[in-house]
Amino acid sequence: METLPLILTVIQIVTSVFLIVVVLFQSGKRSGLSGAISGAADAFLTKNKARTWDARLARMTKWVAVLFIVLTIALNLIPQ
Repeated sequence: METLPLILTVIQIVTSVFLIVVVLFQSGKRSGLSGAISGAADAFLTKNKARTWDARLARMTKWVAVLFIVLTIALNLIPQ
């Protein structure tokens, strides 16, 4: 086995495990205060939504998923 596909495969495995962990750490849509309170309080709470831990996890999920897809396509394009 060549070196480049082996390195990319190891990076893809680490990325997939990290993606699973990040998704499992995210809370559901209805958990927390936003599911219990609606109306004006919900509008007030969404003001700082970009700074919350869930927002960071959601952003991280998107970037790790893109990296996983790019690695998958790269591994399929490399001749073995």
